[in-house]
Amino acid sequence: MDWGFAQKVWEKWASNSVGSSGEPLKAALLLNYDPTGPSRLMSIIAAQQGILAKSVELCSFLEFIKLNNLPGESFFIGSNEYIVTSIHETWFCARSLNTSRPAGEGAIVMQTASFLLIGMYDGSIGAASRAMVAVDQFSLQLNRKHH
Repeated sequence: MDWGFAQKVWEKWASNSVGSSGEPLKAALLLNYDPTGPSRLMSIIAAQQGILAKSVELCSFLEFIKLNNLPGESFFIGSNEYIVTSIHETWFCARSLNTSRPAGEGAIVMQTASFLLIGMYDGSIGAASRAMVAVDQFSLQLNRKHH
């Protein structure tokens, strides 16, 4: 994957999709992820918006993904513990188990050819739908170069 192209797509997408008021996502992480490649040669975090994650904190999340036991385990991003609520071909939804927000918090995790995109949102079903659309838009824009 051409990082220059991916970075342009990320910057445009993140400026329109991630923020505090009116945007569908409160935070997003773009992680380098190629299960067939030498992962130790590149940083885990390709880009982030609305969150200050550290690579060392995401190692257990990547291990969770590699084990592919999505419905049976929980995972952490930052201080939030998430449990998977639905699984689809290239993405899954999760809800925070320890949120202090009345409407809850969730995450959408989507795998592309070279990345994992994690979109985090506040709220319930309507917010989850808007978050899914935003994450899907990034994936579509990223995959445009390959078609």
